[in-house]
Amino acid sequence: MEDVLTPGNVIVVAIVLVGLVVGIRRAVDGLVRGRSCCSDGAAPRRNRSVPVADVDERHYPFNVELPIGGMSCQGCADTVADALNSVPGTWATVDLATKTARIRSRNPIDIDAYETAVRNAGYRVIRP
Repeated sequence: MEDVLTPGNVIVVAIVLVGLVVGIRRAVDGLVRGRSCCSDGAAPRRNRSVPVADVDERHYPFNVELPIGGMSCQGCADTVADALNSVPGTWATVDLATKTARIRSRNPIDIDAYETAVRNAGYRVIRP
């Protein structure tokens, strides 16, 4: 029994226990708090879904496509679209496959406003 409780074994057991606790907490966060595989460990920064009633492209004379970084699932794309649609006068759609947001606006395009909305949602606009 004396050979089992050596300082080295106690340290190994302590490290394994810490790893288990961290792993369990992470799993519980995903189930209970809704944290996703694609967040940075923080709670999701999901905007409320913003329904766009007017989807007639003729009513949106300004448009731009922006590459978006940090998206890895459809939930990410939906979060970015909701963030962009929260900017007044905007109708945005996000294509996960190309990682691109297509923004249609009734007002002249304000890249800074869209970049801020995307950043606040936890993602980034990729600038060339």
